[in-house]
Amino acid sequence: MSFEPILLSSGITGWTFLQSTYDEQLDVFKKDPQLKRENDYFAENIGSVETAEDLVKDRRLLEVALGAFGLEDQIDNKALIQKVLEDGTTADDNLASRLDDSRWVDFAEAFGFGAGETKTVSDPVAMAQIVTDNQLQSFEVAVGNQDENMRIALYAIRELQEVILPEDADEEGPTLNAQWYNIIGQPQLASMMQVTLNLPKDLTLIDIDQQVEVYKEAAQRYLGTADLTSLNTPEQMDKLAITYLARAEVAAIGNSYSSNATALSLLRA
Repeated sequence: MSFEPILLSSGITGWTFLQSTYDEQLDVFKKDPQLKRENDYFAENIGSVETAEDLVKDRRLLEVALGAFGLEDQIDNKALIQKVLEDGTTADDNLASRLDDSRWVDFAEAFGFGAGETKTVSDPVAMAQIVTDNQLQSFEVAVGNQDENMRIALYAIRELQEVILPEDADEEGPTLNAQWYNIIGQPQLASMMQVTLNLPKDLTLIDIDQQVEVYKEAAQRYLGTADLTSLNTPEQMDKLAITYLARAEVAAIGNSYSSNATALSLLRA
């Protein structure tokens, strides 16, 4: 990439600057020749794809398709990708629903290769959305190359909107428990919430229903509510991101201190 996002610093100061310049930086990033070339190739060629296998065989198409869902690091897992696409999401035993990451479900739904489903590769509006999402995700990846916590915060405030009030939900949105199941199902959202709510990483080792209760209790304690619909404003989302970044910084300092103390004890031994 010829343009790298500008971050003045890490933590809250860096976040505040990034938010104040986000639109301008994203516009410049979208014009990056390499990114534009790959997205143009996708837009021009995705309509000729007939099968899931066709998509998987074309690495340039697949890079954009996966990138739109933050799954770019799975590019070499071609057998898995093809199986996810071919199964779709409507069959009871579809692979996407059995994976511990709901982004695979979104990925499979976006292309509609499953039996009895409607393929979307010839739908210019649907494919334009893939390009837009790839631009956003690529920008976040570029941010993450400098500061992974910042990438997670960007991703989270974008994706939490869908968790809190999906486009296909009724006016009341998903149930309280469904919100937390959706968060647990997305590794980056779960990672953010674990840090924000001061929860251990090994929380994933317990039953998922128990995880939901732990998340809800912690959210009530730290956020004042377990119902995320109360966070569905830009101001509340920004506050959540700042809380996450502040606690991530504290955790990093703690880990650094612990590592230094361990090294010092070894030198003294």
